Amino acid sequence: MNIGRIDEWVDTRLEPARHNTVSQGLFSLLGRAGEFSLVWHAVIWLRAIGSASRAGEALVFSVLLGAESLVVNQGLKRLFKRGRPNANGDDRFSVRTPVTSSFPSGHSSSAFFAATVLSTLVPAAWVAVFFVLAVGVALSRIMVRLHHFSDILGGAVVGAALGLLAAPLVG
Repeated sequence: MNIGRIDEWVDTRLEPARHNTVSQGLFSLLGRAGEFSLVWHAVIWLRAIGSASRAGEALVFSVLLGAESLVVNQGLKRLFKRGRPNANGDDRFSVRTPVTSSFPSGHSSSAFFAATVLSTLVPAAWVAVFFVLAVGVALSRIMVRLHHFSDILGGAVVGAALGLLAAPLVG
């Protein structure tokens, strides 16, 4: 089975969920939360309230998250130039029209970068929460038809790898 067929298979399996209004609201929200990594900046800065050392970690984290975005959105995406499944997304969802190409997914990459780095800073009970949120943000991109399944997988791998490299710099 080739990548295009896998992408098509996943897309077909998700179509029934795209008709569900709860699913539409949830994945629209997750996609918006992942824009500009807002959810991840909010998490790290909320964690920093009242602690100078955590504020320092938050500052480094935010700078590195910005650097990750540059690597993915201005570097890797320009190399691959893959077309999106739908340039404007699925009309059933509230989405911002992206200006970059499809591979790898920037939302997925930043989500897995953040979850990987955050997992080194928080108690073990929170690690699952961050990775579940990362998976939700990544899935939102194929649910709204702005990415192929392989785009979010590529983004997850890139993000986690960059997160492993960045984690020692944050905490």
